[in-house]
Amino acid sequence: MRFQSGFAARAERVAMETRAIERPAGVQQVLAPAGWSDVRIEAWLDWVEAEGFATPRSGDWLNVDAWAERLAATGVTEGVFDRAEAAAFVEELSGAFRLGLAAPAASGPAATGVVDLNDPGAAARLKGHAGRRAAARLGAQAADALAEALAGVADAVDRCEGPRGDCGDPSRNPALGRAAALARRCGASDADILRAIDGERPAMALEPIVEGAPLVALADRTQIAAGAPETLLAAEAALDGGLIVAFDPRDAEAATAQTARALIDLGAVLGLDGDMATNLADLTRLLTVALDLQYARPGPIALGLDGLLDALAASDDRTSQARTFAELVEATAAMSSAELASLRGPCPDWEDPEKPRRHSAIGLFVDDAEARLRLGLGRVAAINVFQTADGEIGRRLHPALAVAISAAGGDVQAAERWTFGRRTLVEAPGIDHTALRALGFTDIELAAIETALGWAEDFDTVFAAPVLDPGFIRDVLGVDDGDGLLLTLLGVSEEAETAATRWVFGHGDLSDWPEAPASVAALLADPAAAAADLRRAVEPFSDMPDLAIEPMDWRTTSTQAARLLSQGALDGRRALRLARAAPPAGPLLSLPSLDAARPELGRSEPVREAPRPAPTERVVKRVVERERARRKLPDRRKGYIQKAAVGGHKVYIHTGEYEDGELGEIFIDMHKEGAAFRSLMNNFAIAISIGLQYGVPLDEFVDAFVFTRFEPAGRVTGNDSIKSATSILDYIFRELGVSYLDRHELANAETEAQNPDDLGDGKPDAHTAVPAARFISKGFARGSAPDNLVVLPFGKKGEPEARAATNSEAVACPACGDFSLQQRGAAWVCDTCGAAPALKGGDQG
Repeated sequence: MRFQSGFAARAERVAMETRAIERPAGVQQVLAPAGWSDVRIEAWLDWVEAEGFATPRSGDWLNVDAWAERLAATGVTEGVFDRAEAAAFVEELSGAFRLGLAAPAASGPAATGVVDLNDPGAAARLKGHAGRRAAARLGAQAADALAEALAGVADAVDRCEGPRGDCGDPSRNPALGRAAALARRCGASDADILRAIDGERPAMALEPIVEGAPLVALADRTQIAAGAPETLLAAEAALDGGLIVAFDPRDAEAATAQTARALIDLGAVLGLDGDMATNLADLTRLLTVALDLQYARPGPIALGLDGLLDALAASDDRTSQARTFAELVEATAAMSSAELASLRGPCPDWEDPEKPRRHSAIGLFVDDAEARLRLGLGRVAAINVFQTADGEIGRRLHPALAVAISAAGGDVQAAERWTFGRRTLVEAPGIDHTALRALGFTDIELAAIETALGWAEDFDTVFAAPVLDPGFIRDVLGVDDGDGLLLTLLGVSEEAETAATRWVFGHGDLSDWPEAPASVAALLADPAAAAADLRRAVEPFSDMPDLAIEPMDWRTTSTQAARLLSQGALDGRRALRLARAAPPAGPLLSLPSLDAARPELGRSEPVREAPRPAPTERVVKRVVERERARRKLPDRRKGYIQKAAVGGHKVYIHTGEYEDGELGEIFIDMHKEGAAFRSLMNNFAIAISIGLQYGVPLDEFVDAFVFTRFEPAGRVTGNDSIKSATSILDYIFRELGVSYLDRHELANAETEAQNPDDLGDGKPDAHTAVPAARFISKGFARGSAPDNLVVLPFGKKGEPEARAATNSEAVACPACGDFSLQQRGAAWVCDTCGAAPALKGGDQG
């Protein structure tokens, strides 16, 4: 057999580049076409490893040539090729793969067996098949829930603050009681719960759910179309995609036959230079021979025609062209099969012995997600996910739809704006900059919002922290972040928010695009339906039915599925495979909260109230379950700066406080101690601040760090309460204890006591009234504090000093004559001249 397709020559012109692909064993360097995405290259590498071929060495081509070489060796052995033809076969097949024209697909049967719905045992077999699939799915979900519940038990113990015995007792730790009850309801034994309390966390390595092949139900078309009881029976088993309903015995048998498969990308074939029909025929002949050489025994093959909509989206008559391509592929494959029959022997199951063929059936449908990845094909929808040249993942309007819009005279940019939105609130309906300014937003917040609109996917992310400052949300807008959706709290109507959402983030599809050209409106409204119509146009040319899954709504009932089966039978479908779509992510029910700690939960029998025992005196220990949330400091906060020197080394303490005066942060600066020591102290202060903000009491830090000993230590200057310290940390936490905890026993302000270990007497120093400006920052108060405020000393008043006796009458000085003579004890002294005359008794004149 000769091959002169020219694929190898075209492949030589494909630009190649070395790509770094992450694999389980590490990063692998491979040579691949420049336009291929990482996912596509990974899919080829997975296939090479699954086929047992050698992994490409660093910088080598993907080694897909090994498959062609293995097939060529079989062809030479069986007389299909000579050496030269085998070499040409390898080059052409490898070139087709490099050009992205085709890819091998998983071979094997599409279904596991056939059950006749008229058989008396059909109901039991279908229920057993559906039950096994449901058990596998629900079992995996239950295992996940159980592992999460046991982890919650361990977390409840870890979060508890109290004695270890109390924290591990469900009767004393309410959170543990709730978590243990939940774990028991999930199926955990008490032994597993006790192990989780001891800190053992389950490490479940669950295998991903691999759904088995479906079952084929052979049905009578008339009965299904009429809605006979067999219809509901089939619908119940078909809800999860585990059943194929066929109406012809040959189609049912073809679904269970061992089939060699390959996938053709019609869009890539159409993009080649030269005649489209010739290129498609050459590729079909090449793949027919390759699939036949996979097995020694003759059997069915499938050449899946994929990318139909990508290739024909801009065509005025897509259906007619699809039929033309299908007829060409079927005829070329049949001719190649007849040629192979003369070389390798005919298929005994072929129905026409007068015209022998190598294959009992030639199908035109292949549903293999991995093969589609190897060809770079994705779901046909308005939004197409792609990889940029620099490796980033982006979104765009599907190229085929963009071509169709342009060919029909539509505005592609308008379609993109409708799909992806404008990503700005400028001139947005419902919520624009003017509306936001009226709510209190300033230019700063509007700029942050506009920046976030470039990457966010919804308003809930944009109108929240950290895009908006929590202080702005709380102080200016007057709401607390976390109480609900901000726009709703601000009174924005649902209609206004919906209109603005569509303006900013787009509609996500083109189903309601008002500017859609009439000729492509149906295609843009539902691309998946258009692709399904093209598959139905191809099906008459295929010896095997189309077994693609037709998705239903995730809440479809068996009765609704039965109606779809009846409609398909009326429409003349050869086979039907239904499946419910995956449900939306996240919670779908709003359930009332249950008190999981109640012992009666999960019991079916009524619980009788036991008689109350007589009250007895007992010791109760309280286990505190604290929510470990970080308490943020206000943006404008008060505090003080204390400068001092410990052992001659200057240290600055800067504090920050909450509104209630509680300490929330500290900064420690030592400017001349070297970069390492200074950085260590700075980071130590950050660690203390984080602990304070997470609720660690200041007492704990003070008790932990006072009396620590290391240099510098000794005399403290610049602090009016602390005169000596055993270390920098001892000084810092003495200062904080005195200032914030009123622990004046940590002060050692007596001038006589200079022992660093000294403590004070527990009494604050008595001071006279001082102006408030000494303690209140004029800048912080912003002029709101009066100038005549004073701060009075706290505590008991000191004893009044004894007043010196004074004379109420003025006495003249005998030396100078001024009435300025004052008594000083027993003597008299003149304040004017300083004379000290001796006065007698009461003679003062």
